[in-house]
Amino acid sequence: MQNAAVPELAHTHARPVHWLATAAAMAAVVALAGWLQPDAAKASQGAPGPSGAHPAAAPAPDAAAVAYPLECGPVGTRIVARAQGDLDGDGNPETVAVVQCDAGSGTPPSGVYVLTRSAVRGAPPRLVATLADPAEKLGVSDLSVQEGAVTATLHGYSSSSVPRCCPDQVRHVKWRWQGGKFVRSTRSGALAA
Repeated sequence: MQNAAVPELAHTHARPVHWLATAAAMAAVVALAGWLQPDAAKASQGAPGPSGAHPAAAPAPDAAAVAYPLECGPVGTRIVARAQGDLDGDGNPETVAVVQCDAGSGTPPSGVYVLTRSAVRGAPPRLVATLADPAEKLGVSDLSVQEGAVTATLHGYSSSSVPRCCPDQVRHVKWRWQGGKFVRSTRSGALAA
């Protein structure tokens, strides 16, 4: 038998106190890791997108899956424009839809509606707000959702003698979710010809 050139090291012999210290350290690491986990309701699958918002767990609501509060008779409704984005900051996208009667000719008034996913899985989206009511007899163009706000251009009429084909007033508006409701502001003053 050959003797080692290096004397025996004291730490190469495991003693019960070493095992106990290792077990305590491992238990502390496991407990700390469990304590530092994010809440399941706030956890996000992935990195923030370009706007800083976290990607949504599900797609925005389908605008075609909703019955809109328009009285169009037998002609039905038509979705003219749609935009999507997180309007209330909850991490889930909403859909904004511009809808009018499918009249075939002329310029029927438009409604602007906000849709959200239903809390019940498989149920159709819910219509949660009317931003522009068709009763206002306005046309809508340039719909977009940016940085949590809805923007659009509203086209109106200065009097009832103005032909419905040719709106003579324009208003650039923005709607933003504030205090539990959508607040409308005009971006460039009052209606102008």
